[in-house]
Amino acid sequence: MHIDAENLTAESAYKLLIGSVIPRPIAWVSTLSTNGVGNLAPISFFTVVGRKPPMVSLSIQPRSDGVTLKDSFVNMRDTGEFVTHLATLPQALPLHLSANEFEPDEDEFDMVGLEKLPSAAVKPPRIAGAPIAFECVVEMIVPAADGLNHLVVGKVVQFYIRDDLYLPGGRIDTGAIAPVGRLAAEYTVVDNAFVPPLDSETLERFEGRRMERLDKRPDDYSMIETSEWSPSGSIMRTQNDAG
Repeated sequence: MHIDAENLTAESAYKLLIGSVIPRPIAWVSTLSTNGVGNLAPISFFTVVGRKPPMVSLSIQPRSDGVTLKDSFVNMRDTGEFVTHLATLPQALPLHLSANEFEPDEDEFDMVGLEKLPSAAVKPPRIAGAPIAFECVVEMIVPAADGLNHLVVGKVVQFYIRDDLYLPGGRIDTGAIAPVGRLAAEYTVVDNAFVPPLDSETLERFEGRRMERLDKRPDDYSMIETSEWSPSGSIMRTQNDAG
């Protein structure tokens, strides 16, 4: 099937992108408002863009109403600082909950039950329990033509690496982390590693096999088909969630 991108709505294009670019690393970002309110945001349009100086990029959409800038972006723009954390399996639930669209005056660390730790070089706090964090200052912001989508490039000014993960020679023990990535609207945990070539028996074992669902939902389940999902990347709060 060939699909002409010119004829797609933003939502339709987003569905194709998030279902095709997988798995995506998640930047679990903490910021502070100019009033000192803590904000958290899982951002999976995220990558590394430089080594010297080390830099990362975040692509940030508006909120689910399509016109309001997300608090995380406003905080980055107004304060020039943020912290990017590695998302891992033990914190998958608060990670997911932090995608809710909380009000600007709600401290999201409190809302999802996470402890703050002081950063070494920037004002936004680190997430307690996150094994790796990049403390960043904003290097540049590139707006899209609509003025609502933005690319933020941040310079890493301080690395936090949990002691047991930092190996001789400056290498990180990736096999001990259990990082979580994004698949369309679901998540995945990285629990294996390999270097090609693989033997034919292993390749045959994976041919035609579907991913295992760890949450025991049906194989054809997709959060995209639920009322919780939003093409903004946020999850929509139910009446019970909102109190």
